Amino acid sequence: MILESIIIAIYSIALLLIFMYALAQLNLLFNYLNARKKHIESPTFNFSNAEEIPFVTIQLPVYNELYVMKRLLDNIALIDYPHDKLEIQVLDDSTDESFETTAKHIEELKKTGLDIQHISREKRIGFKAGALKEGLNIAKGEYIAIFDADFLPQKDWLKKTIPYFKDPEIGVVQTRWGHINRDYSILTRVQAFALDAHFTLEQVGRNSKGHFINFNGTAGVWRKECILDAGNWEGDTLTEDLDLSYRAQLKKWKFKYLEDVETPAELPVVISAARSQQFRWNKGGAENFQKMAKRVLRCDNISNKTKVHSLLHLLNSTMFLNILIVAILSIPMLYIKNEYEHLKVYFYVMSFFVISTIIFFVCYWFTFKSIYGGGFKKFFKYTAMFFTFFSIAMGFSVHNSIAVLEGHFGKKSDFIRTPKFNISNLKEGWKGNKYIAKNISPNVIIEGVLMIYFAFGMYSAFIVGDQGGDFGLFPFHLMLFLGFGFVFFKSITSKA
Repeated sequence: MILESIIIAIYSIALLLIFMYALAQLNLLFNYLNARKKHIESPTFNFSNAEEIPFVTIQLPVYNELYVMKRLLDNIALIDYPHDKLEIQVLDDSTDESFETTAKHIEELKKTGLDIQHISREKRIGFKAGALKEGLNIAKGEYIAIFDADFLPQKDWLKKTIPYFKDPEIGVVQTRWGHINRDYSILTRVQAFALDAHFTLEQVGRNSKGHFINFNGTAGVWRKECILDAGNWEGDTLTEDLDLSYRAQLKKWKFKYLEDVETPAELPVVISAARSQQFRWNKGGAENFQKMAKRVLRCDNISNKTKVHSLLHLLNSTMFLNILIVAILSIPMLYIKNEYEHLKVYFYVMSFFVISTIIFFVCYWFTFKSIYGGGFKKFFKYTAMFFTFFSIAMGFSVHNSIAVLEGHFGKKSDFIRTPKFNISNLKEGWKGNKYIAKNISPNVIIEGVLMIYFAFGMYSAFIVGDQGGDFGLFPFHLMLFLGFGFVFFKSITSKA
């Protein structure tokens, strides 16, 4: 009974942690709904007065972006802002032929009167953080707008964001990501679904109550003074954006999140690209928890509620580890439940934690509705999308849990960029993309084994106990089987 007791204890702790995270999400939902009812007036620059228009530097950190550089530069050149108060820095760490083609394109744009510089480094020290820091050293702007290579801001983007810096306490203005290829495949729809929840429920829910949020690495603007005051960019984590965001807010800088300003971008269309992005985000989140948790707890300038939300924010990626633990132990728990009659009361209590899934379902519905609208048809579509998302997210749990463990235990790794494709529909091919990872991750083998393991879990529902089976966990095991199956087969076939 010792082994069974250990399994029950670990399973219970993981369920409790997931439930606590679900309650935090529910609190963010209440914040989000309340924020949408209020219209907060903010001081803004008067752009009709030329003297109030500040100087802005746009930074474009790029590395081997052959397929999207022309699209990026052409789009940025259309930004509607006085040319005498705008400079563009192309922070190019590229090592392939894209460097030369970019240089030629920049020379053509210069002829139009655009102040655009092509900046390169001999060594890619600090990766993206290092490039941003080096560009900042010579930036002329009071405000620094940052776009990754796959982002396509609207022409009036600066006019919608820069005015909010009239408030001297604002250090960052962040906008919501859009998705130009949302409907490309199931994979892109699932990624969009998850990101939409972050950019509505989480960002608004935290920001509206003064809790810490994060600059999302792109599609936002920094006050240069804020970057320097917070200690400048650092490359010791894989999510330099989250790191600097927390250091800035601990210094009492305020962040302004604009849900209504959408900045379109491209989602990874190949699962290997999505895996590399997920690995970097989740490992970086764990690294930042290790780096920032004590600073948050020791800070006297923030409320206890903000501290709780900050810690849960930094532990976002660690939820994958709890999900994986619950998933793997759910099959032994099925047998324990039907073996030990005296534990039935415990399992009745454990069934309460199904409410975690209900909370997530409700929270994500409101974020879905805010973007796509309500109604029965939309709700039906949402329900199918939610369970598809939930299944595939669980299918990524092994991959993401390994990233989280590496982050918490301090294992260092390079910043692996996410390949860009510049495609938006299935008719456009991507197999010739030179940046796609050719090797299959060893984690894929584990995912294949777990697919079989959860098939066994479904089979177990029919044979456990002496009352004709136990189907309480069957839907959960079905979702896990489908999720790991999706990730496994897409990974070995490398198809979107």
